[in-house]
Amino acid sequence: MKTKILEAAKKLFLEKGFEKTSIRNIADLIEYSPGTIYLYFKDKNDLLFHLHQVAFQNLIVALVSPEPAEKAIDRLEDMGKRYISFAYNNPEMYDLMFVMEAPMECLDGADEIWDEGMQAFDMLKFLVEDCQKEGYLGDYELEDASLMVWSFVHGLVTLKCRKRLQMFGDDELGSLDRMMKSYKVFVSTLKMTKAK
Repeated sequence: MKTKILEAAKKLFLEKGFEKTSIRNIADLIEYSPGTIYLYFKDKNDLLFHLHQVAFQNLIVALVSPEPAEKAIDRLEDMGKRYISFAYNNPEMYDLMFVMEAPMECLDGADEIWDEGMQAFDMLKFLVEDCQKEGYLGDYELEDASLMVWSFVHGLVTLKCRKRLQMFGDDELGSLDRMMKSYKVFVSTLKMTKAK
């Protein structure tokens, strides 16, 4: 039942927006009374909080390679590809995590959500730090360099989520290929930063 409620909430949040979705709307979609939802979640904000938790946990799992490469720069390339694949295969979840407008500050667990978001970002930071030890990415501040990498992949997948890559005339698989090729260009540029 909890999963059914969360799926309905996710669908309506994405279709109607957070503000315009009510507990009554969610109850109507699953054909139960609003009281049933309150047995599992205290309010609409609690629903959004749980959706975010699940999404970030899934992202963290997706970013881990079962066979990590020896060089940090190659692991960074792999992590970016995994991030793009996660967003491509879970566009609704990605939209809910990063793109959909919702009043995050009103969530009781907003700090916890971003604890999980920061856990994913910390994975990137540790990897960027290793890349810097190998001589890549100069001596930039770690958080700045990490944000630059994340911003690139986030930008690519947000363009895809918002259907802005259609301007290239690609079909679905073509847009995934275009994102991967673009990321490869980005990593190739990073590789050129290696200190001599």
